[in-house]
Amino acid sequence: MTDLPATGSAVLTDIARLFDPARLTQARQICRMSKTELHQAVGVSAAAIGQYERGEMKPRAETVALLADALRVPPGFFAHGRPRAQIDIAEASFRRLRSTSLAQQQQATAYVEQAWELSCYLEDSVEFPALDLPDWALPDSDDNPDPVTAARSIRKHWALGQEPIEHLVYQLEQHGILTVFFSMKQEGDPDDKSRIDAFSTTALPRPMVVLTPDKANDVMRHRFSAAHELGHIVLHHGRQGTDSQMERQADMFAAELLTPNDVIRDQLPRRLNFDKLEEISQWWGVSVHSLVYRSRELELISESTARRAYMTLNSLPRRPLPIRDFPGERPELLKNAIELLDTVGVSLTQIAADLQMSPRHVRRLADIDDQQPKLTLVRPQHDRRQTATREDLASETEEKEGTDVANRSAISGRYISNAAAARHPKTSVTEQGGNKSNGNHSRSAISGRYITGSAAARHPNTSVTERGK
Repeated sequence: MTDLPATGSAVLTDIARLFDPARLTQARQICRMSKTELHQAVGVSAAAIGQYERGEMKPRAETVALLADALRVPPGFFAHGRPRAQIDIAEASFRRLRSTSLAQQQQATAYVEQAWELSCYLEDSVEFPALDLPDWALPDSDDNPDPVTAARSIRKHWALGQEPIEHLVYQLEQHGILTVFFSMKQEGDPDDKSRIDAFSTTALPRPMVVLTPDKANDVMRHRFSAAHELGHIVLHHGRQGTDSQMERQADMFAAELLTPNDVIRDQLPRRLNFDKLEEISQWWGVSVHSLVYRSRELELISESTARRAYMTLNSLPRRPLPIRDFPGERPELLKNAIELLDTVGVSLTQIAADLQMSPRHVRRLADIDDQQPKLTLVRPQHDRRQTATREDLASETEEKEGTDVANRSAISGRYISNAAAARHPKTSVTEQGGNKSNGNHSRSAISGRYITGSAAARHPNTSVTERGK
């Protein structure tokens, strides 16, 4: 089933005449199809597919329709006339490069090209934040500071102080770095471990970071990946050194950015204490594994102690924290721009039509949850009456408990602080929550929500970063 409209024969003829070879390559790489697989799906020879992509021959109108159907794009996608960027694999910094296939890397760069096209379309009508990096970090700079100095400079330039960085992805977006988050999984893919983790590029007018849950859907790893890719952007626009050297430098940058040496050194235990490390992990929004590595890097523990710690951690079960549970760590720039255009009559469907993409694909690029119909079981009438009575009682209780409470987000439905609401104006405050505030509350580094001390004890995965009244 498709959400693409039908196309008449006269239009198909025009598209065939204007056929863009690079569009066919891009669409095929997005679907991670080989030329052989495409020729089998379409019914033309593999040689013909190669000739189409090299521009040596144009497909007939009926072949354009078959190509569009096989690659799940509107036929008009193949025509000239829209802004397009072409990114070479060598122009992107892939985390864990050796564990990914060439087809995966090609798919990833094709996604970047399309995300960039979407952002260009949106920027025609919506003003995005200007790029805000120190002069030494700009693509045309020849300066090359060491990773630790670079991380400290970014913290100072962005006025982050020495505290844990709340909503790291939000910080990237607010300082002009285009950040996108989507899954590149294909239907029927095996659940392997050789997926794209994260990557970035400075080959576009605006630096771009791509994050994905495909490798590990855990917010701690996600935050480190975002910091790692920021390291590539500010350190490696000149692409000096081997891949392994640049990966190591990006890791050092990320560690210093997320856990500054001058602060974390005094907080880390000198003897292995997993309870203490878990507490520090939640405070700073980094994994316990990374804190063990940091302890070894700062020579607070020995190599043998670190190895024992890794063995213990790998043997312990741990529930990952899904990225989608933390709105401040998911990009919102493209999504908010689409929502803003909708208020002036430009719908997502219209955007998709203008870009000759399917609405579903635009939602995917902008990290907009696909609204699928949900089925629910119908309860007996007497159960519904009982539920309604309980809800009425709960509502009365909330009214009696007063108004000294956190605000609730209209978009996420979660309770957020006034400060968080001010930082995220798109998250409008619409109602008062029902959790009475009788004293000091702790605030999560990752979620930005205020929680009571007892709630923090019950939910250790809600990290504590600052105190609030």
